Amino acid sequence: MTDVRPGATAVKQAIQWMLRLRESGHDPALEHECAQWRNVHREHELAWQRVNHLHQDLDLRAIPGAGLALQTLETSQRALRRRQALKLLGGIAMVGTAAWLSKDLDALDDWAADYATGTGERRSFTLPDGSLMQLNTRTAVDLAFNEQRRLIRLKHGELMVTCGQAANPERPLLVQTRNALLEGYEGRFVARQDSDCTRVSVSHGRVAIRKPGDGQLQRIESGEDWRIDAKGAQRLEHVDMDAMAWSEGLIITPGMRLFDFLAQVSRYRHGYLGCSDEIANLRLSGVFRLEDPEQLIQLLPQTLPVRLRQRTRWWVRVEGVA
Repeated sequence: MTDVRPGATAVKQAIQWMLRLRESGHDPALEHECAQWRNVHREHELAWQRVNHLHQDLDLRAIPGAGLALQTLETSQRALRRRQALKLLGGIAMVGTAAWLSKDLDALDDWAADYATGTGERRSFTLPDGSLMQLNTRTAVDLAFNEQRRLIRLKHGELMVTCGQAANPERPLLVQTRNALLEGYEGRFVARQDSDCTRVSVSHGRVAIRKPGDGQLQRIESGEDWRIDAKGAQRLEHVDMDAMAWSEGLIITPGMRLFDFLAQVSRYRHGYLGCSDEIANLRLSGVFRLEDPEQLIQLLPQTLPVRLRQRTRWWVRVEGVA
């Protein structure tokens, strides 16, 4: 497929238009101006469609500073030209909150993906060959299925694939990540793209890793967990989390560090979630439901000697009890 994506400027303008239209309620004149902007250039329309598609996941009204920006914009329009007012909105609502939005706006770069999920969303898809693909939160993939190959490109995030025996043994189901090419045969496996590596876990069946560099195959058997980076592939003897549990909406751990636990929960919510260094190594064990990450965070003081410092619903820091 042709990978056509709107530029950052067009995306920012589309977000600005959506903020203004939401705040105005129903303003025919403003809607007409927005339509004119969309018709000026194909990139504008593409950016608008992408922003509009994602609006339920990324609540633009919830951006810190957006409300103030809109109020300032409304009062400023009487005295400022429209271009100046738009610049003011962009400066307050976007630039001032760039760090806060960084992980949520990663999705803006993947709107052209064939399949994608937003924050906290999990979805299942049946592929053209009958295989089942499940996507975890904040995941985007592209497909390249034809008579010669069956290829899934994992752009970011995490997926689970359940594949049957291929009619042509020379045509395994391939999963391409930044670190390796995985060859899936009959069975089920999970692949997760981290910032510095790819993690692979096999539930049943078998998977082969085509190692970076030498291209040799490393076979992974049922029940094994592996880490793949630029240096090669390494089997993990001990893992602190059930790699398959997310497909059931769960985190299952026999003893995970609090720092790592919060990093996992953070994948299912917007904003910042972290902890102070002195409590980072506290351990949690149990089964935790991901359907309500905010409630899960609120329960932490009942499990560990910690307290929550919460500035807004999007900024939460877990600290030790003094």
